Amino acid sequence: MNEIRLYTTPQCGYCRLAKALFDRHHLAYREIDVSGDPLTRARLLEMTGRQTVPQIFIGSRAIGGYEELSAIERAGRLLAMVGDSPSPDPEQAVP
Repeated sequence: MNEIRLYTTPQCGYCRLAKALFDRHHLAYREIDVSGDPLTRARLLEMTGRQTVPQIFIGSRAIGGYEELSAIERAGRLLAMVGDSPSPDPEQAVP
């Protein structure tokens, strides 16, 4: 299974939507709060060319933000990108 990394800030509505989408599919993700971390935000800008959150990575692939994630889900490609069956326990989704 490819690791899902979700770079967020607490006040971000699109971040909450992205987490809810992963939770609906019972997909585990690692949330990284960048609100007080200018170094990580600078690295994200270098990696993605974007300053906005969420920034979502599946494996080593940067997929973008919530709108790109939602489009991938609507196209039926999300589970294939993750590469495995979802975790059965949604309470275990966020480490």
